[in-house]
Amino acid sequence: MKALLNRLISHEQLSKDEARDVLVAISEGKFNQSQIAAFLTVYMMRSVTLDELSGFREALLDLCIKVAMDDYNTIDLCGTGGDGKNTFNISTLASFVTAGAGVLVTKHGNYGVSSISGSSNVMEAFGITFSNDEEHLKKCLEKAGICILHAPLFHPAMKHVAPIRKELAVKTFFNMLGPMVNPAQPNNQLVGVYDLELARLYGYIYQKSTTNYTIVHAMDGYDEISLTGPAKVITRSTETILHASDFNVTSLAAPDIYGGSSVKESANLFMNILKGKGTDAQQNVVCANAALAIAEMKQCTLNEGFEKAKYSLESGKALLCLQQLQQMDKGL
Repeated sequence: MKALLNRLISHEQLSKDEARDVLVAISEGKFNQSQIAAFLTVYMMRSVTLDELSGFREALLDLCIKVAMDDYNTIDLCGTGGDGKNTFNISTLASFVTAGAGVLVTKHGNYGVSSISGSSNVMEAFGITFSNDEEHLKKCLEKAGICILHAPLFHPAMKHVAPIRKELAVKTFFNMLGPMVNPAQPNNQLVGVYDLELARLYGYIYQKSTTNYTIVHAMDGYDEISLTGPAKVITRSTETILHASDFNVTSLAAPDIYGGSSVKESANLFMNILKGKGTDAQQNVVCANAALAIAEMKQCTLNEGFEKAKYSLESGKALLCLQQLQQMDKGL
């Protein structure tokens, strides 16, 4: 690691194979915590290259516990996090709204690292038991339309990194990797990223895959459609800029989508919105993100996707998806 760190500190870049090998070595416990922290810090000081990100991703996919979901046409709605905006759990709420609209969702998530409350924090608050048992996850898909893939259960090789990330409490390149290493490898992906450069990198990587993808970056820094300003949207065939008006709603301000100061507060906010009792701003931003996923999966227009999302939320279908997951954990 010393030689590698010296190279990186001298502004050298890693090849794809080198990036893959160093992550495998980290997973095998070959480096101490100080060395790993130094390695992570390099990528807080400079941008990760396409080859490096591709190599890191390849290593995590090779090392993860995979689940075979090939019989299901699913989508994952997942953001990188790391935008520092402290919004409520928009992509997780949008996942349940999407499931309530009849689209199967394999939701990859984790505890919050650089944020107060990650997807897994909220799910845990609602009593969802995390599992990497394939049959259980398939039953969740069939009954609730959604299954929860808690990242640490599928990426045990990263046990040496997790405590360091928690102590650093800032975004690292693992934020970049999260949405790209879903162990179910869904055929469809809605990815939110925290900066435009990363959106481009994601586009290059996904272009080489068979994944049907939509990459989103709000131009004012959010890793999702925020409705606070224009958002860049990249798919295999198009690059567009979306505004709140494209969803037939008004623009929002940052306080409208604030996420609270604790996991408990975030969970209460989450449930209030899922019950259809959120503010218009909260419901609109959730439905806007769900609309992209629904439009991608059902091959409908964005406005049709938004209307399907609104119906899922207002009719209680989205809430029912969560309740069904909770019932499964109780053996009902």
